[in-house]
Amino acid sequence: MNEESFFSINRLVEFGMGIAVAQQMVKTMNDSITNMHIPGTMNPMQHVSPQLYYVIIDGNQAGPFSEQELSRLIAEKKINKETYIWKPGLSKWELAEKLPEILRLVALTPPPFQQNP
Repeated sequence: MNEESFFSINRLVEFGMGIAVAQQMVKTMNDSITNMHIPGTMNPMQHVSPQLYYVIIDGNQAGPFSEQELSRLIAEKKINKETYIWKPGLSKWELAEKLPEILRLVALTPPPFQQNP
């Protein structure tokens, strides 16, 4: 066997190993991309149960309320920053102003409509 064929076999083996490594890298990247979760993209929708809240209105416990219902109560001025609110996961009742998700609802609730004469 001459030296030239030895080198060409080495080159073929190296080439084959390079292809195998490249295929493994592509598989790893494809698996990573497939398992990646990016909100708002073509990921399957996950069912998220709505958060329910309980509130103290006029000294009485009321609820459970969804976020939509809380928005309505905020617009009707039945809930304000001094209203006590509880949701599953809280160890005690908290003031509305201490709960970021309630402050977000306040910011998203439009003010009452008043037509100018």
